[in-house]
Amino acid sequence: MFRWTTGANRPCDGVNRRQFIQVGGLAALAFGLPDWLRARALTPERNRKDVNCILIWAQGGPSHLDLFDPKPDAPVEIRGEFGTIPTCDPAVRICEHLPRLARHFDKFSLVRGGDPQNGSHGLADYMLMSGQRRNPALTYPCYGSVIAQQRGYKNDMLPFVQIGGSIDRTFNGGVAGFLGDQFNPFEVIGDPNNPGFRVRDLSVANQDAALRLERRRRMLIELEKFQQGVERSAASPVAARDAFYEKAFNLITSPRAKIAFDLNREPDKLRDEYGRNAFGQSCLMARRLIEAGVHFVTVTDGGWDTHQNNFAAIKTRLAPKLDQGYATLLKDLHARGLLDSTLVIWMGDFGRTPKVNSSAGRDHWATAHTIAIGGGGAPLGKVIGQTDGLGERVIDTPVRPADLAATIYTLLGVPLDTGFQSPDGRPVQLVSEGHVVRELIA
Repeated sequence: MFRWTTGANRPCDGVNRRQFIQVGGLAALAFGLPDWLRARALTPERNRKDVNCILIWAQGGPSHLDLFDPKPDAPVEIRGEFGTIPTCDPAVRICEHLPRLARHFDKFSLVRGGDPQNGSHGLADYMLMSGQRRNPALTYPCYGSVIAQQRGYKNDMLPFVQIGGSIDRTFNGGVAGFLGDQFNPFEVIGDPNNPGFRVRDLSVANQDAALRLERRRRMLIELEKFQQGVERSAASPVAARDAFYEKAFNLITSPRAKIAFDLNREPDKLRDEYGRNAFGQSCLMARRLIEAGVHFVTVTDGGWDTHQNNFAAIKTRLAPKLDQGYATLLKDLHARGLLDSTLVIWMGDFGRTPKVNSSAGRDHWATAHTIAIGGGGAPLGKVIGQTDGLGERVIDTPVRPADLAATIYTLLGVPLDTGFQSPDGRPVQLVSEGHVVRELIA
């Protein structure tokens, strides 16, 4: 299923005069799509670099020391239980439980100088996805929402899609903020690996459902005609609204969107290669959406808050699916000639404590973490930045959330001085503090 998200991480639940017929598929017409389509018409076309983005959000805070920034020479209470293996660059070693990613290190780079500047869930989702410090008076948009606002639609596909619900929205992380709810992600909830999975409101179950949808559409048309007669002084806005409802209906019933979300069109062998689990199939869906014309896809992957049994969780549950799904995504994009035009980012809330706790876990750590990034004009097979010998803090090329934002927007072709207007009329600049990390621009 899907839902149009709001800052409170719940479906839009407004009530208006059409509510009595806005049920089932047409609910999407009433609340989300028309607003988004209307915003699209108000957004001028711009000549921008045609680079799309897949963001893999590892919610909970992955351990940098146990994945991509191991410290094999540190004391055992720091280095933990895992050994290391060389990547395709023998000088770069990562966790032994990431063999596929080690082989495909030529398709991404590691930012070992990540400085999250925060160790709190929720706040991390906001800061890392927007590059901004929290301001109670103004919520900044996440990357996907900015791209949606700047670029609009391509091939009649939604510009910003989120797969999965593993985002903490306590502080409005992962949403459009002051840009408005029309630029929130089209959120797909459910397990794409489930044989019965389908995206509600982008698929009509049968002919009877299609007929019901068409009847509701005609009822809306009649209501709009009535309103147009009552509101003759506002004829132009009403006409525009009619056009947006029609466009929304066409998008919902278009075969293009159905095809993009239909994983059954992929060979079984490739689906197996991605991994027959929610994360692996979400990565495959992300690739299909990028191919179809979606500009920005967020894949969420929860369960990384390993205060207890960190090593068992990573070895048996977390690392295998990450290694399989993420590596296959990079390999698949490369094979299809899409990696050069697709920025792929993997990151989570923050790092984890260098010292293992009494529960064989690691706690939150606010001064170091690792980000994986590649494609779309970012370098491949490189290591940027360094933490000290215990993984406690960055000692070379620190990358703060604001710096990451400046770099991501640069790679996606969005000028850092892009200006917006807040709801109260104040001018707002997209990036005001961060600096582009030149090492991340290939």
